[in-house]
Formats: sequence, C-alpha cells, structure tokens
Amino acid sequence: MWEIQDIQPVKLIVGILACDESALDVSRQVLLDAYGQADLVSEVWPFDMTEYYVDEAGPNMVRQFMAFENLIDPGRLAAIKHETNRMEQELAKQLDTPYPRPVNFDPGVIEPSKLILASTKNFAHRIYIGNHMYAEVTMTYNKGKWETFPFTFPDYKSGRYNAYLNKVRQTLVHQLRERKKN
Repeated sequence: MWEIQDIQPVKLIVGILACDESALDVSRQVLLDAYGQADLVSEVWPFDMTEYYVDEAGPNMVRQFMAFENLIDPGRLAAIKHETNRMEQELAKQLDTPYPRPVNFDPGVIEPSKLILASTKNFAHRIYIGNHMYAEVTMTYNKGKWETFPFTFPDYKSGRYNAYLNKVRQTLVHQLRERKKN
C-alpha cells in the first residue's frame, strides 16, 4: 500500500471583475472581511479581451486580484466558491449600478506548480470537487514560467498577470519554507 501524503496548504487568490472602480473598492473590502489580510494586491487592468460579461457588468469592466496572507487547505475551494457567489449576490443588491451582476469573484488557489480556478460550470477540462463545484488547472508553473492550455481564458493566456502571479507564487514558496522551519 502506498503512503498517503500530507496535504500542503495553498495560497487563496480571488480575481475580481467589477463594472467600475467604485464597485471594485467595495468588493475588496468584502473580501478582506471574509478572508483576512491580503498580502498581495495586483494593479487594476481593463477587462478587454472578451465581451462575455458585458450584458451582466457593462462595457468598462476592470480586473484585479487579491492573494490572502493566511494559507488554506485546498479542500476548501468549493466552499469558498459558494461563499463568493453569495457575496456577489449581496453586492448586486447593494451597489447602485444598472447591471445585474456588477461584481464577479473568481476564487482559486496557487500551489508552487499551478493555478487552479473554481467554477460553477462543468466542461471537458474541469473536475468535480464536490458541493456542486468544479475546478480547472488554468495555468502551470514550469521551468520558471507560467504555461497555458488551449482552454485557458484569454486574459490569463495573454501573460499580463504573470508578474503578479509570480509574486504570489514566490510568497507562497517562502511561507511554505518558513512553516517547515517551525
């Protein structure tokens, strides 16, 4: 019989799509209240590589990421996706916008070798992770760089987030080393 290995904690990361900077500001605070201190917050980028969400959040969406200081058990990802879905629904009621879904949260985790994103939708490249949720390996980290797949979302595929994802990964690797010392 093979030995079962301990599960390594991972870095929680949440991508925020917001209809505008004001909704983005409110969204960041909601996530901080839920998941604690963010140790890495990205710059804000225009979300301009697809029109998929235009009907839900308008034509001038912005994207930002937050990575959280406390490492988590990767088995929590499905529950976190349910939590962020509820947060989106509450924000849709609270924010004064003409859009039905002014904020979209994309939670995921970073391990040293990959970025995994949660989804409510099944597809050929997604795996069921329980509790009516799916996950996909969106990108892998190999030989010092992020690599994509044919199904990787266009904005991730563009490479514009790679420098930020590198910082998140480096922070995680440092945190894991520190845990081993203690």
